[in-house]
Amino acid sequence: MGRLPTPTISRRSIIESKERETRGNRSYRTIARASLPLDTVLLARYLVGKLLVRKTPRGTLIGRIVETEAYPIGDAAGHAYRGITPRNRALFLTRGHAYVYLAYGTSWMLNVSSEAAGVGAGVLIRALEPLEGISSMERNRGVRNLRDLARGPGRLAAALQIDRSLDGMDLCGTGPLRLAQDGHAAPRTGVSHRIGLSRQTNRLLRFYVRDNPWVSGPGKLNR
Repeated sequence: MGRLPTPTISRRSIIESKERETRGNRSYRTIARASLPLDTVLLARYLVGKLLVRKTPRGTLIGRIVETEAYPIGDAAGHAYRGITPRNRALFLTRGHAYVYLAYGTSWMLNVSSEAAGVGAGVLIRALEPLEGISSMERNRGVRNLRDLARGPGRLAAALQIDRSLDGMDLCGTGPLRLAQDGHAAPRTGVSHRIGLSRQTNRLLRFYVRDNPWVSGPGKLNR
């Protein structure tokens, strides 16, 4: 007898399967501020595996956070290092607020304020695993490569339509951008130095899900 052909799984089937799983088997709830660690490094680790939820007029977009970087108090690589300014004021809000800035004039970046009010520090959200609203994310990005849809801070901001209008948003509230959890098992978390910096380059302040295809950066950092 001849060998049976190997069944093929279409990209669309993968997307539909992921979205059915999210809608059918998971419910999520917004994370209360009291649940967020009052420490930048602890918060960066805590957020790995949690959800980022974006409400838009065309529907809800959800991704699981698979990579973060901490920029703690006094970090020379952080935007709060030289004190509060009109641009970075959201970093000095109490933990759980969005700080959104434009990098290199081209890409928005989403950070989460991470300390007490008046203390500047934050966590950069570096990558998401897309879960819901994937077709909308593709339209927002203008790409159809599922793996690269939100793999990197600029890509994820574009996929979820995150821009300066969301700067200062309470991510523990009921607004259009929030942090959430769904009871997902705690992931195997790795630690490495941060990516793309010229200062404080050797500090182990990047946290990521091990062996996850949606994590950004070179493979040698993600084992």
